[in-house]
Amino acid sequence: MGVFTFVLNKTGAEWSAKQHSGDIEASAASTFEIQRQLVKAALAVDSSGGVRSSYSPVSPSSAVFQVIVGGAVIVGGGAAAAAPAGGAAPAAAAAPAASKKEEKVEEEEEDDDMGFSLFD
Repeated sequence: MGVFTFVLNKTGAEWSAKQHSGDIEASAASTFEIQRQLVKAALAVDSSGGVRSSYSPVSPSSAVFQVIVGGAVIVGGGAAAAAPAGGAAPAAAAAPAASKKEEKVEEEEEDDDMGFSLFD
């Protein structure tokens, strides 16, 4: 897992960024462009997994931008481990859970059948 922290400053119409503890630097006309450049630069150094980023303005002419590569990935509001390269294992693990749920639904339906109907 790689964590890259950048300090962004605006001078005139140009934004510049310098890595807090490292050698990565970038400059662009907008904060959006510079963020994209910094994510690409971080991925060139460490491409071990998913990418998360956060942009925090400090003042109108400065900000902090952080890129996190790898580690836990947020899925549906909960933390989950990064997916393995194969991709088939999670689907295989989920299949037994789904069949147990189906069995439980079938049991409930059988309990509802009392042998008579209101409309007979």
